Amino acid sequence: MNETRKWIFHRISGIILAPLFFWFYFSLISLSDSNYQDATYFFENPLFKILSITLFFIGFFHAKISLGEIFEDYIHNKKIKDAANLLALILSIVIPLITLILLVYKI
Repeated sequence: MNETRKWIFHRISGIILAPLFFWFYFSLISLSDSNYQDATYFFENPLFKILSITLFFIGFFHAKISLGEIFEDYIHNKKIKDAANLLALILSIVIPLITLILLVYKI
């Protein structure tokens, strides 16, 4: 991926993440004075699941782009840099998929 495309994706994902993090943060704070039944209803709400999955996928995509830039700047050995980028790519796919499975199947 060329540098301009990375920069654009990084900015777009950051713009999308900002309101999602505010929503997630204030939603969890609002649950602090709720009872168990209200909290259970909130976590089973399809809107919560969709927004949470979106938050995790875009968040890990954003982190992958950021880590790639850090690796490019500070790791000079090509083999180590390629291994670090591959590991970051794999984890940025696997962790959101595990989160998706856990949210959908309520494990």
